Order: sequence, then C-alpha cells, then structure tokens
Amino acid sequence: MLPPPQSSVDHLERQRKPLVRRTIILICFFCVLLVALTLSSLEASHQDLLENTEQSTGNMARALASHAERSLKIGDAVLSEMVERAEHDGDSAPALARQHARLQEIVAATPELQETFVYDADGTRRVTSLATLTPGSNIDREYFQYHMQHPSRAMHIGMPIRSRSTGVLTIPLSRRINLPDGRFGGVAMVSLNLAYFGKFYDSFDVGHTGTIILTVDDGTLLYRRPFSQAMVGSNVSRNTVFQYYKSHGPAGTAMLVASVDGVERLYSYRQLDGYPLMVAIALSKEEILREWWRTVLKTGGIVLVALGVMAWGGRRMVREILVREALEDALREAHEVTELQNISLQEQAHTDSLTGLGNRRLFEQTAANELERARRSGKPCSLIMSDVDFFKKYNDRYGHVAGDACLRQVALAIACGLRRPADMAARYGGEEFVIVLPETDLEGARAVAENIRASVAAQAFPHADSPFAHVTISLGVCTAAPAYGGDVALWTRAADAALYEAKKAGRDRVVAHDSAPAVTLPAPPPCQSGPPGSCPANG
Repeated sequence: MLPPPQSSVDHLERQRKPLVRRTIILICFFCVLLVALTLSSLEASHQDLLENTEQSTGNMARALASHAERSLKIGDAVLSEMVERAEHDGDSAPALARQHARLQEIVAATPELQETFVYDADGTRRVTSLATLTPGSNIDREYFQYHMQHPSRAMHIGMPIRSRSTGVLTIPLSRRINLPDGRFGGVAMVSLNLAYFGKFYDSFDVGHTGTIILTVDDGTLLYRRPFSQAMVGSNVSRNTVFQYYKSHGPAGTAMLVASVDGVERLYSYRQLDGYPLMVAIALSKEEILREWWRTVLKTGGIVLVALGVMAWGGRRMVREILVREALEDALREAHEVTELQNISLQEQAHTDSLTGLGNRRLFEQTAANELERARRSGKPCSLIMSDVDFFKKYNDRYGHVAGDACLRQVALAIACGLRRPADMAARYGGEEFVIVLPETDLEGARAVAENIRASVAAQAFPHADSPFAHVTISLGVCTAAPAYGGDVALWTRAADAALYEAKKAGRDRVVAHDSAPAVTLPAPPPCQSGPPGSCPANG
C-alpha cells in the first residue's frame, strides 16, 4: 500500500492548522464586537440622554419665559391704567380715593404685584395700593431718574430694590406721566415681588447644582436660584451664559462652564418676547449623567464577565480542537490512502491500459450523457470512429509487441488532436478508436478528424504491407442533431458506416455523414465472426 503523496499531506496540514488560529481570531472578533456594540449602545444612550435633557431644559426655559412675560404684561397693563387715571382724573380728593381703592383691588387679585405708587414730578407720593399713604419722596430711585431724563412713554424695568414701605425685595416696573403740555409730571410704579418668582422657580427640579437666572439685557441680575440676596442687582454681563446669549441669538441650548462656580452645566435660555429680559435654566452635567454612569458601571461589569466566560470557553474549545486533531491524524492518513486507492481504481475502470485513452465503458457513458445534453440544448454533437489500416498485416509482419507500440502512437496522435477539455477519446476495441466532440457540427468534426489522420500519417510509422508504406488510419464522422434522440448504438453504427465507406474508398481518408435514424451496414464476411482484425478484409 502506497503512502499518500507529500503534497496531499501538506495541503491537509494547511487546512488543519489554521483552525486553531481562526478559532482564536473568531473569539477575539466576538469579544471586540461585544465591546464595540456595548460602547456604541452606551454612546447612543449618552447622546439620547443629552438630547432629551436639552429638549427638557428648552421646554422649562420656555415655561419660565412665558411666566415672566405674563407677569410683565400684567404689570404693564396696570401701569397703563394708572397713567391714564393720573393724567385725566386729576389729583382731587375723590379722584385719588377712587385710584387708591382701584389699586388695592388690583394688588389683592394679582399675586405677582407687591405694591403700586403714583409720584408727582418732585417725587412726592400721590397715591398707593398700600392701606395708608406714608409721606416720602422716591426721587432718588433709578427708575424715577430714568423717566425724568427720557421722554419715552414705554414701560421701564428698573434695578431690583427693597421697598421702603414694606422692606420686600422687588422689581420696579414704571411709566412716565406727562402734564397736558408734555412736560414731565411724575411716575407710575408697579413692583413685582421677587419672592413670587422664587416660589415659581422652586417648583422646577434642577438638582442640587442646577440654576435659574433672570437678567435684564444690560446684564443686571434680577433673580438667581439658588437665591443670593447679595447677587440681586449685580452685573453678570461677563458670565458665560450671558455672553453666549449675546453672540448666539434670543434662544438656544449649550453645555457651558459657569464663570461663577466653575461647574459645567447644560444651559437653555430664552429672551422674553417684547421685553429686554432673558431667562435661563441650567442642569449640572454631572447630575445629568449620574444615572448614565451607573449604567456604564453595571454594563461594564456584565461585559467583563461575558468576556471572561468567552475567554474561558475559547480556551477550552482550542484545547478540544488540538486533542481532536491529534486523535484524527491516524484516521486522516488512512483516509488519504483509501482515497488514492479509490481514485486509482476509478481511473483503471475508465482507462485503457495499453493506450492510456478512455475505454469502451467510459465512451458509452460519455456518449449517452452528451447525446442527452445535445437534446436539451439543441446543439449538435459529433462522433468520430477510426480504425488503423491493414493492422492485421502489421501484426503478422512485426509482431504483437510492435502492434501495441503502433496503437500507442496512434492513440497519442488522437489525444494531441483534441483541443478542448470536453472532447473525449477512447479505445473502442482492437485497433478501433472513438472520439466524442460535444457542441461540434459536421464540418468541425471533419476538420478534427482530418487533423488526426494527417498527424498519424506524418509520423511515417513504417508498414511494409500497406500500399502507403507507413501506418495510416481511416475515420468515419457522424453528427447527431437534437432530433436524433439518445440512442448511442444507432449513433455508433452511423459512424461505423461512415468508417466503412472510408475503408471501401481506399483507406487513409475521412468520410463524414449527417446523422440518420437508421443505418444498415453491409453483411460482414464470414471470417469476421472471429476476433477483431482476424479477417484480412477487416482493417
């Protein structure tokens, strides 16, 4: 029993050894994929969290702005009524009494308002919403000085002040009162209670380090949560969020580091419609991401455990593969030997031992397959049958050993005459050979046959008993059209008939016939009942 070829063993080794590496690569790939998917998921959740928080803070900023706008509109409406009454009702006792009663009703029904005052041109209090009118002058207040110097009748939002009547921190809203001739005639003032804003702002959950601010467009801070009385009225125009607001427009959201305490926060701000105020709300980035970081730690722990299990399982798998490969070596070698023996037996079963061409069994299988394929495809298929001329005389003169050498030379010429892998040549019996040419018409088959005939003649193999003085062959060609059917015997008899005509016409030639449904061969001479080539007329 022959050992398997070394090339086959090397091929198997190349197929086997990479399995361990591929297993390790696959495990590493899944580990990397798991980590990548986890990181991608965490990154997506991080982005979603920030986007949702941006949307939430934006909505809260819109609500804060709406609240401030409503309070200012109420104050502005009250101021309009106060200015109208002051300019048209006069300062008679009944008129002032009606104004006093009206202002008390308004303040009692409006929680945003702390108190209201009407001042003469010299700052003297004319009427108030308080129960009693205490004497005094507010000419020194910022809002009073503003209206003395500016003829505008629009509402003015003043610096936060502490009421001299009640001691409450307020935001003064004021309008100018004119005399009939247009000269300055006093000021109407409504104060908004800062505590009211603080109560509303405290209803928003901004965490422990979040903030809410309300500022004038010049940077004056009206309110800040967490509340710091010392910061009320201070200028915050250099703060990060205020600078961002001035450079990016009336509304926006951004992650900024506060200049006051250095905390990074997500700010959402809005400018009030129609008023020179800006409100902003901010949540600490640390608090926003606190739960996300907890998720990161939990997920990271789970992934680490999964990676550990995969590494352990991968190590066991690699060891199993190595053990299995070691146990399979002997079986593999035996299998290789068996495969080689099977291949050798199959080749022997389909190969003529003398010429190396296919044998009659292979011819019959191939011819049947090609006829069926030709029937399905509609393409022609041709058959060449050849015979060595005067071969019996050659054997009688030169002996059977020389006859075998002659057949091998003819077989070599036939094999060299085939140009396509699908073409098949076989030894039909004795000195007869057959050639199957798929997808080849009659003219193509005739050309192949003529090429083989010329090749054999060109060898000039001596044959003293031949009229040509060298070995020649005769060839019959028959083409099976699709309608011919799948009868290999009929096809073979048709090619044999063409070969007979070539013999009859003088040998060393090619005769080609179209296929025919039936072929009638002449009756052979009596001596043809013996072995092939036993009759002088045969060959």
